[in-house]
Formats: sequence, structure tokens, C-alpha cells
Amino acid sequence: MASLPSVLVGNNTLKLQPDFKKHLPNTSNLSIHQKGNYNNKTSTTQLVESHESVSLDFREALSVIQDGTSGFESNVYIPILQECVKNRSVSETQMIHAHIIKTGTFEDLYLMTFVVNVYGKCGEMDFARKLLDQLPKKNVVTWTSLMSGYIQSLEPIVAVRVFSEMLEDGTYPTNFTLGVVLHACTLLYSVKLGEQIHGFIVKYQVEDDTSIGNALSCLYSKCGSLDSAVKAFSRTGDKNVISWTTAISACGDNGDSVKGLSLFTEMLYDGVEPNEYTFTSVMSLCCVMQALGVGSQVHSLSIKLGYQYNLPVTNSIMYLYLKCGHIDEAKKLFEGMETISLVTWNAMIAGHAQMMEQAEDSLSAHSSGMEALNIFKRLNRSNMKPDLFTFSSVLTVCSALVALEQGEQLHAQTIKTGYLSDVVVGTALVNMYNKCGSIEKACKAFIEMSIRTMISWTSMITAFSQHGHSQQALQLFEDMRLAGVRPNKITFVAVLSACSHAGMVDEGLAYFKMMKHEYKIKPVTDHYACLIDMYVRLGCRSHGKLELGFYAAEQLLNLNPKDCETYVLLLNMYLNAGRYQDVSRVRKRMKEEKVGKLKDWSWISIRDKVHSFKPDDRLCPPGGEVDLLLGDLLEKARNIGYEPHGSLEVTDEEEEDKTTSKIIHHSEKLAVAYGLLNSPNAVPIRVIKSISMCRDCHSFIKLISVLTERDIIIRDSKRLHKFVNGQCSCGDFGSLM
Repeated sequence: MASLPSVLVGNNTLKLQPDFKKHLPNTSNLSIHQKGNYNNKTSTTQLVESHESVSLDFREALSVIQDGTSGFESNVYIPILQECVKNRSVSETQMIHAHIIKTGTFEDLYLMTFVVNVYGKCGEMDFARKLLDQLPKKNVVTWTSLMSGYIQSLEPIVAVRVFSEMLEDGTYPTNFTLGVVLHACTLLYSVKLGEQIHGFIVKYQVEDDTSIGNALSCLYSKCGSLDSAVKAFSRTGDKNVISWTTAISACGDNGDSVKGLSLFTEMLYDGVEPNEYTFTSVMSLCCVMQALGVGSQVHSLSIKLGYQYNLPVTNSIMYLYLKCGHIDEAKKLFEGMETISLVTWNAMIAGHAQMMEQAEDSLSAHSSGMEALNIFKRLNRSNMKPDLFTFSSVLTVCSALVALEQGEQLHAQTIKTGYLSDVVVGTALVNMYNKCGSIEKACKAFIEMSIRTMISWTSMITAFSQHGHSQQALQLFEDMRLAGVRPNKITFVAVLSACSHAGMVDEGLAYFKMMKHEYKIKPVTDHYACLIDMYVRLGCRSHGKLELGFYAAEQLLNLNPKDCETYVLLLNMYLNAGRYQDVSRVRKRMKEEKVGKLKDWSWISIRDKVHSFKPDDRLCPPGGEVDLLLGDLLEKARNIGYEPHGSLEVTDEEEEDKTTSKIIHHSEKLAVAYGLLNSPNAVPIRVIKSISMCRDCHSFIKLISVLTERDIIIRDSKRLHKFVNGQCSCGDFGSLM
């Protein structure tokens, strides 16, 4: 994010104003007021010298103030008041304030304005307000000091009221004052109020002032009005680097990265040299667009201008390389850093976590995840401590890897470091335990959360739904509504899925209508897919809901889904209903949309090494250990009632559905067999699968859990299946492909 305009950042120091500059003390010529008699001339001289020497103890200076009774010049108090600001010491400010009153120097408006400013910077706005009200006269600097204090105390609405009082008092605002009130509007996200201030600015013809133009651009950007932000920028007279950076950042904040990069190019042509905030803003735009070419050029420019050792710039460049999959370049930057901040560690961990989602195969995904965990281990060995962003990212990695043991270790570390109470970390724990197959611990983590957001509620509802606990999911949804938390579209996906699992067609339709009519949420692909899944599972005709199922199918097709699994779901529905013309129509649509075949692969991690399998994988040749074990298990399963089911597959080359394909070597069966051969007997088997389990694999693995007395956890693309002693957590509502 670009830096705020100069009038709005830092300490809002008032010495920038002309009224203040003429009152600033000359530190080399401070003199003692010659009026009156006092007995501490030597000590007072030491006090004056303390303004020139930082080494003089602050307490000694205070003692001098306490001993003196009169004769002090107002500028003598300034350096000590500045120390009060530095120490945020209200009691010492009050002590000096009392001495000012005692010595009669309170009649100096500049000094009293400075005291107002000090109270504001120390967060004591009641004292600041009371003091201002007691002043016999006020100027624009006094009012602005109070406004700045309220903004620093995060009370922008009060700052706006003070601005209104100032105008009613007949005091004309300076450009600095207008910048402060615009900042208050920005904090309030009030574009309406900002437009009123803007009208005032136009009326008095100061719109082209650089600081005001910057403040206006920032205001409109934060309020989501990019066009107005760019117009305010274009009307700015002398555009400095802050002006350009604010406009570039506005484009990024409002989703127009192309415009932002275009402005950056104009900035360079205009001869304005970018600063670190410009570079970080531009690299953020490159990340959004994954514009590696442009980012590399910006990287070169940053080096040319001497920013190669600037930590924020290097972090942003490193993150771009990670996002674009250029690991080597990112690692080179990371390893070459003289100083590694926590932001840098977090960027590396989050970057590798994101690469897991973008990986083309299981090996790449697992490699990225393990590297993220290794970086986290290095962070723990350093002197730095992880924060909530670190824990959130690493827990996400554990979720993707189904790494329950590492996740439990992280849980213990969050308790030790005090981050367990954070809502982001708590929600990440719920997700981790859910995806690792421990619904009990997910529920416990949710119950222990002191604060719950909509995402927290949705995560737990999803966990119940994916584990087949439909009634708990629906009850929790009702609790969420009673708590006044508004659900979103993802919440309703979990709710509809829970209804599908439980065979609650009427309830599912009622929730679907609630989503559309009560919460005004427009259905998306996943919502219609849940309805169709419900009908396919339960048999449309037996429930008399055939036409509703077909309606959902048509709506789903109108959304032009791109994934093969959705089309297979539709094919199942039409095949079960005997509507072969619709089957042909769906096949034709798949061909037009160039939907490829289902990419069935599974992987299992054993001793921190990933093993990936595809159907009929050559890594498991006939006669090999895995093949022999599967054959033995198949024979034993048949002896206790197992019968193979046909499987629906869709390929690029054929238009016919292979309903009786060879299914013994589906990927998850290979992965489970490999796990049985290569892990201790007491350890659960944990497998991740790229698509939904077919009915045959679901039935077969239920029996394997009985025959081997092993817990088997398989997380497919739709839900988690935990097989224990012949039972599955999904309630046997596995996919019917």
C-alpha cells in the first residue's frame, strides 16, 4: 500500500505550519527571562542547555521545572514537552502544565497549543478538549491539534465535529487542516462527507495543492471510487512521488492492475523517481496479474536505484517469484538477505502454501508443502517468533498434506505463544483437524474459540457436513443465525451438502429457497451441484422430485461448468432417469467445452516422503507387492460379500461411457495397499484423492478396514471418508460414479 500523504502521517507535527515556525525556539540562543527574581538561575541555565544536549536526564529537567517558580520563557518548556510525547507520559505532561499555569506563561497561545498537541499524542483527549475549551482565544493550529489528536485516538467522527466547530467559530482552515479532516473521512469510509469537504476545497481553489490532492485520491480509493481517485490525482498540480504512488496503489486496491502499471509507466516518463512504497505497490500489481516479465524489469530498476537491500521491496519481489512458480529466484533472494524479517519468513511460507494449490501433480504439491514446513522449522530455530499469519499459513499447509501430527504440534505451539485465542488461528485449527479426519478435535477447537466470525461458523458447519454429521451441521447453522451472523454462499454449500448426506430433500429445497429469497444470494455451480447430487444419491423417481432435479441440471448447465466431475454428476442423473437424449446433449456440451477426462490420482505420505498413484499405475506392476496384496484382499472381500460395481468414466477419445471398466487398480486402492505395506500396524492410513471416490472403491475400502483392522482416511475432492471397522463417516453417501 502506498504511503499516506505527508500531512496525514507520522506525528502530525505542527512545526510544519507557518504559525508554528515563527514560534520555534532557537536552540543555540535560548535565554532566561530577565523579569522577576528567582533563586535557581544556575539550575535554569542547565535546563536551557538540556535543550541542546540529549544526554541530560529527563528527570533532572523536570526537577528544575519543579524548583523554578517564575521567569521561564515559553520556549524552555518545548523540549521537555517533546520528551513527554516520546515517553507518552500524561502525569509528567500534567506536571509541566501545572507549572506553566503557576508561572503565568499560559497566556502564550503557541505554548498552550503545544500542550493540547501533547495531550492528544499521549491519547488523553479529554484533557486536550478541556484545555482547548478553556483557552481565551484559539487559532487554526489549536483546532487542528485537537483534530489530529482525535484521529490518532481513532475517533475520526469527533475530529469531523471539531472541524465543524472550527468553521462555526469563524476560523479559516489551512491546507494542513483540510488534509487532516480528509483523513478522518477516509477512516470513516465516508465518501459522502468527503465530497462535502471536496466541495469546500473546490470553492476556495486549493484542489491543485499536492497534499490535498493526495488526500483526496486516498479518500476516494479507500471508498471504492477509483474514477474519482484518478481524477483527484490528475487535478493535482505538482505531483510528487507520493501523488503517483497513491494513485498506483488506488488502482491495485480497486482491482485495476493494468491501469496501475500504466500510471507507473507515466510516472517514469514524467521523471519522478519511485520510492520503496512505489515499488511494493507495483510489485503487488504484478503479483495479481502474475506479470513476471514486468516484475523482473521492476526488480532490475529497484536494484539500479539502490533498493536491492530494502527489505519491503525485496519481500514483494520474492513473493512475485513465488506466486509465478519461480522457486529458484525466490530462494536466491531469500538466502541473500542480510536481514530476514518475520514478514519475509511469512511470505516464503505463504508462497509455498499457495504453490500447493497451483501444483499440477501430487509430487509438486507435496514438495511445496514440505518446503513450507522446513522454512517454518528454520524460523523456529531463529531468534524470531511466529505470529498469527505464520500459524495460519502453516496450519493450511498441514491441512493440505493431511499432516495431523505436525498440526497437533502447531496447536501446542499456539497455546504456548498465546495465539490460540486469535480467531484466524482458531479457524485454521478447525480446518486442519477437519481435513485431517479428526472431527472431535475440530469441534473442540471451535468450542474453545472466544470469538467466532462467519468464516469460523462456516468452517465448522462444513466439517460436520463432510464427516457425515448432517444433523449437527444443520443445528450449528441455526445457532449461527440465532447468533446474528449472516451466512454466505459457502455456508449454504455446506448446508445443502449436509441435507444431501441425510437424504433430507424437502429441507434441502427449503434452505435453497432461504438462500435465494431471505439472504438474496444468487445460486452458483456448487449449489446446483448439491441439489443434483441429492437426487442422484436418493433416486429421483422414488421421491417424486424428478422435475426439480432436471430444473437444477438445466440451471447448472447454464453456468457453463468447466470441471469434468460436474458433468459426470449430470450424466449420472440423466442415465439413472433413462433420459438418453439428455445424456447425448451433455456429452456434446463436454466436447464443445473441451472438458478432459477425469484425472484420477491419489497420494500418501510415509516418513515425510510422498508416493503418488494413478489407475493401473506402472509403479505397481502385476505380480508386485501392491498388486499381490490387492489381489489377496479382493479374494477375502468376496468371501464376506463384496461384489464389484461398474464405474462411469469419461475420456477425451471416446463418447461412450465405460460403465463396466476395470476398477481394481483405481488410484486410492493402490495408495491404501502401499500404505498397509509400508507403515506400522497402529498408524492410520491417510490418502488424498483428486476426484470423488467411486461406489466400488468406497465399498471395497470399507471391507479392507475390517480385514486389516486399520483406520483408513481418504479425502477426495468432495468430502472426507473415515473408514473404521467397516463403517464410513460419510454415512455411505459416497459418490455414485
